[in-house]
Amino acid sequence: MQVTFLGTGAAMPTGDRYQAGIVVQEDDRTVLLDCGSGVLQRLQQSGIGYEAVSSVLVTHHHLDHVADLLPLMKARWLAGEEHLEIVGPQGTKELVDGLLSVYEYMDGRIDLRVREVVAGEAFSVAGFDVEGYETRHSLPCLAYRFDDRFTFSGDSEAFAGLANFADGSAILAHDCSFPDDVDVSNHPTPSELGQVLAGVEIGRVYLTHLYPHTSGRQEEMRRSIGEHYDGDVRFAEDLQRVSISS
Repeated sequence: MQVTFLGTGAAMPTGDRYQAGIVVQEDDRTVLLDCGSGVLQRLQQSGIGYEAVSSVLVTHHHLDHVADLLPLMKARWLAGEEHLEIVGPQGTKELVDGLLSVYEYMDGRIDLRVREVVAGEAFSVAGFDVEGYETRHSLPCLAYRFDDRFTFSGDSEAFAGLANFADGSAILAHDCSFPDDVDVSNHPTPSELGQVLAGVEIGRVYLTHLYPHTSGRQEEMRRSIGEHYDGDVRFAEDLQRVSISS
């Protein structure tokens, strides 16, 4: 399995981090997790290409996670690709219908299939077996786990239930939006994340969804996590690839 971080930033832009997007690939299977602004560009820069993405798995409906859905749809239509599947939590169909009501000329251009999933139920997308888990965020949001190999937190506060959901994963990509001195809800600070990870076994943790507030403070944030959790913690970077053995 190969995980490619397309966008490791958040709603406030930085010069080197686009908004949320991760590609999971194995053999001939490809799924895009979230599709924030800039992800379409990163798909081309990564060499994966939008032509390879016929399935998108959305964690939630905040703009920095779905802004490039219609651009992806249009690019695939113009390239002659005939299908796109969008999977996400409840409300995903309403979201897509709303987008198409604004951009009516896109309606019917490709075979668009929208499917909604709920926490606690296993499902399949792009040939991958996935399970969702409800996070703690300002909108309904699902974390996703791909077997025992890869877990993506989506947007969430740090809490024991989500850490336990990821327990045993080879790779965990987790929201860590701000340093400790930022008073924030709906996202974790490094200390909070370190505390909940202390009781679980993860092969490697990649921090993502990084706001500009984290610039120049990565070592400080890593030390804060390390006061509670002694595992391998790294900062994800746009266009970084990580391989996970079976």
